Amino acid sequence: MTTPTPLIAGNWKMNGLENDLAEAAAVAAGVGATATRVAICPPATLIERMARALAGSKVDVGGQDCRAQASGAFTGDVSAEMLAQAGARLVILGHSERRAGYGETDALVAAKALAALRGGLEPIVCVGETLEERKAGRTLEVVTGQVRGSLPAELAGRAFSVAYEPVWAIGTGLTPSVAEIEEVHRAIRATLREELGEASNRAPILYGGSVKPSNAAEILHAAEVGGALVGGASLKAQDFLAIIGAL
Repeated sequence: MTTPTPLIAGNWKMNGLENDLAEAAAVAAGVGATATRVAICPPATLIERMARALAGSKVDVGGQDCRAQASGAFTGDVSAEMLAQAGARLVILGHSERRAGYGETDALVAAKALAALRGGLEPIVCVGETLEERKAGRTLEVVTGQVRGSLPAELAGRAFSVAYEPVWAIGTGLTPSVAEIEEVHRAIRATLREELGEASNRAPILYGGSVKPSNAAEILHAAEVGGALVGGASLKAQDFLAIIGAL
């Protein structure tokens, strides 16, 4: 069976000004010869500058969202082509903050994933259940349903990843147990095989939700965990490097 290349991606969310590029440069300097893929997804305003600053390093740059359309009268939005031209190589799609705050549906996320492919970007598609859904015993139903609805068939054989981020764990300091993470990741892997075939074994399944240096090793060595989507801890090079080094 093909083993996915691990990916540790940092999501800076709406944080970061020009001075913070020094943290990204410190990550690039500290990564060393790791076989793990590393990416940082800053605000759109920093993508071009960060891509220039990290050129030639082992750290890729990504976007945090893209519009499904390539162009048009969509004030404030950014297309996949624009991200790619600015230097992005990946893009986060369907993050729970987008789903909850902007009403993004599985169908819209799937359309954005197609747009990412069209623009030459590698999608990181996020899925995850709310606390209410977990308490109701619907975690696997919800998460596998999001996988089926958010990942278009065109991803088969292409480079992509899925990030499992339980909504109740994002930014709260709470994390599921290793057994709970493994259960969901195994269900995601089985669903990917059903929907996209055996080639999807190459796609890493990332865990996200309060990943920090103190819990990274335990999470990253769990079954079917192929990396992490890191929020706040990716803003400081020392913390992010500690997470990368834990894999």
